[in-house]
Amino acid sequence: MDITQTIALTMGVAWASGINLYAAIVMLGYLGSIGNIDLPPELHVLTNPVVMLAAGVMYCIEFFADKVPGVDTGWDLIQTFIRIPAGAVLAAGALGDVGTGSQLAAAITGGTLAAGSHLVKAGSRVLINTSPEPFTNWFASVGEDIAVIAGLWTALHHPLLFLLLLGLFIILMVWILPKIWRGIRKILARLGRLAGISGAVAENQPSSMTNTRK
Repeated sequence: MDITQTIALTMGVAWASGINLYAAIVMLGYLGSIGNIDLPPELHVLTNPVVMLAAGVMYCIEFFADKVPGVDTGWDLIQTFIRIPAGAVLAAGALGDVGTGSQLAAAITGGTLAAGSHLVKAGSRVLINTSPEPFTNWFASVGEDIAVIAGLWTALHHPLLFLLLLGLFIILMVWILPKIWRGIRKILARLGRLAGISGAVAENQPSSMTNTRK
């Protein structure tokens, strides 16, 4: 791999890990095992059948969990502690054996990028879950899977194009994350008001019943 391909793969696995880690592992492991791509030595472990099987099972679980409103948000919350560290590790591994300092820099950058893509995914799902119908979740979930597969394929075969698209994604991410956060705050405030109303009703019920008995 030349430097452009290495950088594209490093950033690609980090970005994809934040959206769907298991799809990224299965895809890279499969392509590496059939000889379609030459993985860096540090990522050869992904071609291990046991690793691919475990990632495949977890992908199937995520495939269904990701399409149920509410469950997808809970799943994303758990995955916060998995996707981001894994993105950092995969980014460092994709860089290859170029020295501890460079691998640490790749891990820091990769972990940050994985955190960003994860927050965009998880935050947008919270907003989508305010819709009463489930179809938006299904479309979003399938779209994310397609984006991960297409993004990694582009990173492997058209690294310059991928880096350009990644730059656009980062700009979009910086712009959209504050808006997602404001939307989530509005939802939390609305839930807080509803909880306050419910609490007030619950407190008033005993006194009303007492007055009725009198």
